Amino acid sequence: MGKYDLDDVLKDLNEEFGPEIMPISDDEPASTSSAPASRGNGDARTHPESTASPSSGGGHDPADSQPPTTDPGTAKPKASPAHSPAPPEGRPNPVPPSPAPHPAEGAAERAGHQLQDLAEIYSPDEAQKNAEESPELTALLLQRNQITAEQVATGARVSKQSPGRPLSQILIEIGVSEVAVQQAVAELAGLPFEQIDFDSNELMDYKAFKRLGPDYCKSHLVLPLRQEGTRLVVGTCSPDDVFILDDIKRKVGVSGIKHVLLTGYDVRGAIELMDEPDEEYDVDELLADVEEDDVEVLKDEVQDADIEDAESSPVVRYVNHIIQTAVKEGASDIHIEPGEKAMTVRFRIDGVLFEMMHPPRKMHAALTSRLKIMANLDIAERRLPQDGRIRVTVNGRKLDLRVSTVPTPYGEKTVMRILDTRSINVTLDELGFGEDTLTIWKNQIAQPHGIILVTGPTGSGKTTTLYSSIKQMDLRKLNVSTVEDPVEYNLGSITQIQTHERIGMTFAKALKALLRQDPDVIMVGEIRDMETATTAVQAALTGHLVLSTLHTNDAPSSITRLINIGTEPFLVGAAVNAVLAQRLVRRICDHCKQETEVKSEIQEFLDMHGISKEKLMYGQGCPKCRETGYSGRNGLYELLVLDDALRDAIARSPNVTEFRRTCCERGMVTLREDGFRKVGLGVTTVEEILRVTESTI
Repeated sequence: MGKYDLDDVLKDLNEEFGPEIMPISDDEPASTSSAPASRGNGDARTHPESTASPSSGGGHDPADSQPPTTDPGTAKPKASPAHSPAPPEGRPNPVPPSPAPHPAEGAAERAGHQLQDLAEIYSPDEAQKNAEESPELTALLLQRNQITAEQVATGARVSKQSPGRPLSQILIEIGVSEVAVQQAVAELAGLPFEQIDFDSNELMDYKAFKRLGPDYCKSHLVLPLRQEGTRLVVGTCSPDDVFILDDIKRKVGVSGIKHVLLTGYDVRGAIELMDEPDEEYDVDELLADVEEDDVEVLKDEVQDADIEDAESSPVVRYVNHIIQTAVKEGASDIHIEPGEKAMTVRFRIDGVLFEMMHPPRKMHAALTSRLKIMANLDIAERRLPQDGRIRVTVNGRKLDLRVSTVPTPYGEKTVMRILDTRSINVTLDELGFGEDTLTIWKNQIAQPHGIILVTGPTGSGKTTTLYSSIKQMDLRKLNVSTVEDPVEYNLGSITQIQTHERIGMTFAKALKALLRQDPDVIMVGEIRDMETATTAVQAALTGHLVLSTLHTNDAPSSITRLINIGTEPFLVGAAVNAVLAQRLVRRICDHCKQETEVKSEIQEFLDMHGISKEKLMYGQGCPKCRETGYSGRNGLYELLVLDDALRDAIARSPNVTEFRRTCCERGMVTLREDGFRKVGLGVTTVEEILRVTESTI
């Protein structure tokens, strides 16, 4: 064991924790106070041969101890080689006695034993130790209304079942706010509490962070924050990380440490943000051709947001670059996804995601803040999902961006849906309807009353079909109203209502209000529940034409869905006129389209659908289509029109398989059949049809 200077050791401990640890004198008598008792216990653990008694001090030197007295029949305590008991008086000592140790050496040895078992002998300040464990923590949280009585009971029960685990950690795991718990722990321990501003340029002392290393900071959950004079401010998640702080002081080489308390979320987030590859990025070179004015944000009259980083020129230009590129490529969605080491920007083009950019990971916080400012979102809230809207003009085109942010382990992921009014300025003839299907659909939307449903997954073009159908109507003679969540496109000559679930403005409530507005045609964004379905049926039966959507896989499933959510089968059969199921498939690129021999595995599908061709059209790939062979999209449609035979079948409440078979027998063309018709016309490929449709019969 190395030599210790007892005075220096005690001086350091006294500076760090106060005068709780005192030197243990050889002649110090036993004390009834808790601190000396713990030292005695620790000394007994260090020297098993010494037995504590009412007349012996806990710090008594074993070299001067008499042999312990034992009752007859009791086993004599075994003496360790280092501290053999003195032989009885009068008997020769077989081994020459060792010279008495120097007092300084004895003190150093005792100090070494104290440091070796310091974790057991000594707790850092009792206030700090108990801050995470005592009932005062839950009492303080209750006083601040930051914890419920049920959580208190659960925490106490789990704490009894998990000895050794801090109560603060248990409370966080059962759902108490980590910020609230850490604030209370810091107050009880007498330590400052801080939260990290991730939008700041200086998250931490980067020089000290590099010296400690990311792995060290991750394993100990520590973060060097900044220099204050000669002291380094270090944040940890526990008030009793005193040994770690001493290790940091030695590793970094500073004269003093100021201890503050942080949340584990902030520590892990800052470490992940800073632990990046040392790769240089020339942002100015990347944005050389991008001007700030290329994308103009149409601000509302009231906007309160000022973040210098997010408003800085490189960040503004990069956001403009992302939006410009997405519009140029014809993307429908923009995904900004943070990773552990990098960040990825992906565009959804023609229904498929493509990786387009890899901006520097360090720009993530500023990019997200910039987008939040544009969407009037709360830039300080990074732990809850948020939704907003951005109105911009890109190269003279007015666009709406629907923004959604969600928290992830590596930061917030942002997705923007690009709502281009040009996408709905199309006629029904341009959507890809077959000639017969288009004629029947136009007849259906001209009916005076009834329900017409459009069904399909998200992103299948339902809204575009409905808006194009409304534009087909004579809006000068009809009162057309819509209830949407959200209102994606603003249309003239119609009344559009936005639902607000939080204030009770649901689809059903808005629909009931519209029925008192003398409507001719009502479009309901989606039928989600029994109340909305019942109101829509009543509106249809009282002389109104109702257009709406459902999220089902095919047309027959929509009928059974209405029955399953609680609408009477006979009412469904009486009110519903038609159901249109649809999908979007990619079109073969016109610039690189060529006839290609049909593969053997594809020939089987062609034979099943009566297509006898040895060659089919395929895109070879060119710069116009990003080497994919596809450019643009076309619709597949499955139109179910109810006749008397189908209404009778609905009244018997059939299962979906039985009803689908009946519909096909009555002449319904399925999505897959319509898709293979378009394959035969050279519009799309068999692979695309198999990707978006399923065999239903």
